[in-house]
Amino acid sequence: MAKKGNRVQVIMECTEHKNSGQPGTSRYITTKNKKTTTERLELKKYNPILKRVTVHKEIK
Repeated sequence: MAKKGNRVQVIMECTEHKNSGQPGTSRYITTKNKKTTTERLELKKYNPILKRVTVHKEIK
């Protein structure tokens, strides 16, 4: 049987890199519970292109 759950995969994208105009993107994939967290996620993650920790926001 397949699992019936509220967890969905979300894509996190760096906001600072997007606004800088540099080529490439920094994206992470994570999961969240859509019943308990209805708003979009914001997490601090490492951006390998900028070589520092930046804010990543949920897209889509």
